[in-house]
Amino acid sequence: MSEIMKSLESAVKVLGSRAALRPEIGIILGTGLSSLAEKIEVETSIPYGEIPGFPVSTVEGHAGNLVLGRISGRPVAVFQGRFHLYEGYSPQQIAFPIRALKAFGVNVLLESNAAGGLNPAYQVGDLVLITDHINLQGFNPLVGPNDENIGPRFPDMSEPYDRLLLDLARQTALREGIQLREGVYVGVLGPNLETRAEYRFLRMIGADLVGMSTVPEVIAAVHAGMRVFGVSVVTDRCLPDALKPVTFDEILAAAGKAEPSLTRLFLKLIESI
Repeated sequence: MSEIMKSLESAVKVLGSRAALRPEIGIILGTGLSSLAEKIEVETSIPYGEIPGFPVSTVEGHAGNLVLGRISGRPVAVFQGRFHLYEGYSPQQIAFPIRALKAFGVNVLLESNAAGGLNPAYQVGDLVLITDHINLQGFNPLVGPNDENIGPRFPDMSEPYDRLLLDLARQTALREGIQLREGVYVGVLGPNLETRAEYRFLRMIGADLVGMSTVPEVIAAVHAGMRVFGVSVVTDRCLPDALKPVTFDEILAAAGKAEPSLTRLFLKLIESI
């Protein structure tokens, strides 16, 4: 057995000892997007530091717990906060919790994040369905020896965001009266926000949203054979010719305002998957 498989086995053993249920759906709650956790019929909440192989979240707005329970009767595992490359973690460390959830039985991953809006049509507080992504982080969690028990050496990424889940989200948003835009997310390293010239470049190469997370998680999930869905909350407008300084507190506040709509969308999605 490879070292990574041994580590995953240890993590799954701890998760199994803390909860009787086996989650089907994994959910990652990004910066300032924690209220969905309040809708869970909680079986247990495990601090990341108590799960072998898990990093510890260091960013404000990320509670740092894995919550196991049920939403609308469906068994779920909810990450209250995520891990970022700019915190000093390796791509492999960021991928590990995703792989652990897959080993624990999760087959669908729902992602949320806070992102800057590069598309001039976006407003602060908009929800944007991620239809594709661009990886400009300079890292990939699949670099290094590959274990075929986890996934193939060269996974296809032609549709990283599941087409059926995208269609289901569109139908759900229409039915619920939730405005849902669509766009391409570009992942950058961070932690600084971008310059005017960088925003121009990112827009020129086809990005509608910019953020510092999500991409390594999605790559790891697709590699492991999971179905992936993602939504960004636009927390600031990144328009080079009308750029205004933004603080982290303002980003948190913008994410908070969008939480009710995002929570409702996720709840209805979970009911329908």
